[in-house]
Amino acid sequence: MLYMIMRQRDNGLHKEKAGDGGRCHHPPFIQQRLICLFCLSFREKSGRNRVMRNQTHTAEFILIGFSTTRGLQNVLFAPCLAFYLVLLGGNTAIVTMACLDPRLHTPMYFFLCNFSVGETLVTSTVVPRMLAGLMVERSAISFGGCLAQFYFYFSLGSTTFLLLAVMSIDRYVAICHPLHYSVILSSRVCIQLALGSWAVPFLFMIPPTIFRSLLSFCSSNQIDHFFCDNAPLLKLSCSDTRLIELGDFLLAILFVLSSFVVIIASYVAIISTILKIPSNTGRQKTFSTCTSHLIVVGIGYGTAIFIYVRPGKSHSTDMNKMVALLTAVVTPFLSPFIFTLRNQKVKEVFSDWLGNLRGLQRTKL
Repeated sequence: MLYMIMRQRDNGLHKEKAGDGGRCHHPPFIQQRLICLFCLSFREKSGRNRVMRNQTHTAEFILIGFSTTRGLQNVLFAPCLAFYLVLLGGNTAIVTMACLDPRLHTPMYFFLCNFSVGETLVTSTVVPRMLAGLMVERSAISFGGCLAQFYFYFSLGSTTFLLLAVMSIDRYVAICHPLHYSVILSSRVCIQLALGSWAVPFLFMIPPTIFRSLLSFCSSNQIDHFFCDNAPLLKLSCSDTRLIELGDFLLAILFVLSSFVVIIASYVAIISTILKIPSNTGRQKTFSTCTSHLIVVGIGYGTAIFIYVRPGKSHSTDMNKMVALLTAVVTPFLSPFIFTLRNQKVKEVFSDWLGNLRGLQRTKL
């Protein structure tokens, strides 16, 4: 529009000049203004391109974690490290006993072994970096490292939920169909259930990870969490994340709520079968084989549903960080004790192993 006005003014001047000898001149101030307008337009376009490049390419993220309260960092380091080391030792002991002792070569302990491996791996994707972040002022993670942590944390976490559902099916078959237990849960079926629990989450988490790699990020690269959790990562994006959030919500329903429904249905059938047992001693003995699993289910699903099975980004970040800390450190720390201290067969195997170790020590002396 500005160019047209200037052009009309230029034509008027040309007509005036044409009346005076028929000569036509281009006033130099019009050419200078056109050149300035072109330069300003080019400069604005270059500025927008620089802003888009800054928003799109993020080399690294800063994990804020608990750095806002330095005293809390110092308090958390020692207990978190102790919990993590005990977790590694306890789950390693469970896996070793389940693999080497013939008394534990049953579907129940096969699935427990898989669950222990899954909990160890999902905790190891978060806790070592969190412990390192507690010791430094600035905890940085690369863009690729952040996406990798996101992928493995949620893939392994979904695997543990599916394994808990499979363990409830094992208890259902053992209590409701004891005579057909070895036939229904054969070695082939157990391996297929375990492989499915591991493979399906790792496949389903590929698209969400790819979508996050294509997001544009604003000037801030500070993640208000101690790891690359979903909601804090999406808050930094300048892109429209509504479809990604909907996909995350559907995946949470698929892995968390659907497996929880399987567990509820299994225990409804188990409880109805237990109530048919005539003696109180028999009912208590049968139900005692399920209590460890029920405790872990209650803790694991309660925290996961609180954090992840909610659409949108309107989460309380501070509350989520504390609950995620309990999920990543405290709950896996308690699981080996819950599954071993309340299981008579595991306690027998463990005491026999301790006795053998003491015997070896006395022989050497």
